[in-house]
Amino acid sequence: MTIAKGAPPPPRTTPVALARGFLTGGVIGASPAAFVVGCVIESVPLCVVGVGLPVVYGLLFFLAGMPRRAREAAIPPRTALARIEGLAAVGGEATSDVAVEFDVTVTPDDIPAYRVEFTQHINLVDLSDYRPGGVVVVEYPPDRLWRVRIVKRPTPEWEERAAGARIDSVPGPAVVSEPTQGCAVGCVTLLALLLAAAAVILLFRADLFDRDTTARPSPSGRPSVSSTSSTTIVSSASGTVTLGPGQSFLDKGELRRAVGSLAKGEDTARALTVVVQERLLSVVFAPTGTQAARFDPHSVPYERFPALVEEARSTLGVRSPETWQITVDGLTGSLSIRVGVTGRDGAASLEADGQGKVVRRTPAG
Repeated sequence: MTIAKGAPPPPRTTPVALARGFLTGGVIGASPAAFVVGCVIESVPLCVVGVGLPVVYGLLFFLAGMPRRAREAAIPPRTALARIEGLAAVGGEATSDVAVEFDVTVTPDDIPAYRVEFTQHINLVDLSDYRPGGVVVVEYPPDRLWRVRIVKRPTPEWEERAAGARIDSVPGPAVVSEPTQGCAVGCVTLLALLLAAAAVILLFRADLFDRDTTARPSPSGRPSVSSTSSTTIVSSASGTVTLGPGQSFLDKGELRRAVGSLAKGEDTARALTVVVQERLLSVVFAPTGTQAARFDPHSVPYERFPALVEEARSTLGVRSPETWQITVDGLTGSLSIRVGVTGRDGAASLEADGQGKVVRRTPAG
């Protein structure tokens, strides 16, 4: 809607408008980014966040605006006479009501007359009552002069005033638009959108890049490794090695090197368990002097682990396997290697002896 009343008002750029624009841009950027990243890394919670974030934000935005809307509704509208300068149907011909764009001169009792354009639906039967030069009764909020509406059934007093009124036109056309929020809000919104999308991608960059490097083998047929970083923590009771993104303990020689960095010196031949995951190795050592069944971690056939994991992933009925874990112990008196895989269809496992030969299989139930 537009008003012809002096110069155009300057754009409204308030701190509240900037904050609202920043939050809106953040939600617009983070929501699709979270959904796409969640689909790529197969994270259901992240996908739910991507879908639910705009819903929650919209609900909060609606609730936060309720006090303002209540205050605006509590202000009674002003009534005035208006002269129809022009009108044109802009849609709705297929229904009983048609959208009509009015150009009118409004003559309030307490402020100077002004010219405004607005659109209102009018019944086809009543359309002939509105013609250029005619006088109608209108209502508008006192703080939003551009929101003019024609009163279709005015009170007898206003109907009598309209019947005998003569209103001079305010020079047009209506050129003053409803106050906007300025380009600063748009810039802040765009900046927040970009920052939010980038933040989501950076937050999950390890999972995204690791997925890319493990999904595509290198031309030489060996696993592609994008980093050689690792973290080693050793104590008298245990030791762990954590690999960096893009690495795997199924890479050739990686496990034996990691075990060598943990089980050396006095720790040799006193391991209770060895647990291996994609990028995590844990070795638990028996306390000095204990009689618990233990073994030398150097004697484990680590070269057989990639084949065992592949067999567990492909032959035990787990479609789309997601995680795997290998557990080595000597609790039964002889070395036992158990490989477990989990996926959308459940879990399955197989067991191998100290030479890496499969002796038992437990398919997915």
